[in-house]
Amino acid sequence: MTRDQFEHAIRAAGAILGEKKLLVIGSQAIHASTKKLFPEASRSIEVDIAALDDKDGSKADLIDGSIGELSLFQDTFGYYAQGVVSSTAVLPGGWRKRLIPYKTNNTGETIALCLEPHDLWISKAIAGREKDWQFCQALLSRKLVEVDTIKSRLSRMKNLDAKVSQEIYGKLGLERRK
Repeated sequence: MTRDQFEHAIRAAGAILGEKKLLVIGSQAIHASTKKLFPEASRSIEVDIAALDDKDGSKADLIDGSIGELSLFQDTFGYYAQGVVSSTAVLPGGWRKRLIPYKTNNTGETIALCLEPHDLWISKAIAGREKDWQFCQALLSRKLVEVDTIKSRLSRMKNLDAKVSQEIYGKLGLERRK
């Protein structure tokens, strides 16, 4: 997804929901942290968007129905917004305080509150799909995240499945502390 496409999806979601601030939790959150996208970030054709106050998922459903996958929006533009709720991603404590606002003239009145790269890395690593690991590796190799910060935040995640935690530490080339 290009920056213009990202901004268009944010603007459209904000208009549909009548919201001035939206949460971006998937890989496209990286737009707020780097000017130059890399292949593992730009290959996605979707942006995961949540309304900040969507307790029942009704706003996520509205995004999906209006500009989501297989919608007229996707047919017309070739990309789409996936409506999600904030609990879709497993995130380390304090993530809300670290959100990075993204607003340009192309997002209209809407501000995208994007995950900070270390929090994004952790959420993608926990998801654990091959494309997620490729994305995580790209963040590491481009020095957009630091292993020590990831390790520190992971160590404070009390409810993280032990098997998932071990896999993440292994991918980082670290031994997990007991």
